Amino acid sequence: MWEIVRAGGPLMWPIILCSIGAAAIILERFWTLQDKRVIPPDLTKKVWALIEANQVNDKVIAALEQNSPLGRVLAAGLANRHRPREIMMERLQDTGRHVVHELERFLNSLNMIAGVSPLLGLLGTVTGIIKAFNAIQAGGMGDPRMLSGGIAEALITTAAGLTVAIPSLIGFRLLRGKVDRIVIQMEKDALRLADAVDAAAGRDRGEAA
Repeated sequence: MWEIVRAGGPLMWPIILCSIGAAAIILERFWTLQDKRVIPPDLTKKVWALIEANQVNDKVIAALEQNSPLGRVLAAGLANRHRPREIMMERLQDTGRHVVHELERFLNSLNMIAGVSPLLGLLGTVTGIIKAFNAIQAGGMGDPRMLSGGIAEALITTAAGLTVAIPSLIGFRLLRGKVDRIVIQMEKDALRLADAVDAAAGRDRGEAA
């Protein structure tokens, strides 16, 4: 392995750094974006039950906010449950934007790695070909060993760049799709929360009348 890295020339080092960064981002994001961590399956049922039972208080909202990203969004809505629906929806949207920003953390970096890695490989191809031509000019046409260094650098860096870029692009697309799916589910739950709060307020007004 070390011989391959050496044969690839100095551009192998940034490619290796890109591979380490891509692997770290993909593993961290797949761990962080697990459904049970972001949108716990039983959370909404518990929140609807609390709303119907009129048991929502500051302690419940604080606990909900610490529960998960979805909990943060729902907590923002519950904290503004006594305000008009328009204001509550604005708070839900503002909190949702912050949550989505956190869910998308490092994805731009992963996309950049997927784009830069093949370019680094291409640059290594160019430098390797330049070395091969320099060897030819130095009189190495009759000795293949004089050309092998440049050709090896060109082929190895190209292969290394693509080896990093392909998994990075696949990981980015999968994570991008996962975030989009989570965001859609959060939007649905936020709308259901607003409807549930409106329904509860209507019942309270009916009972008071």
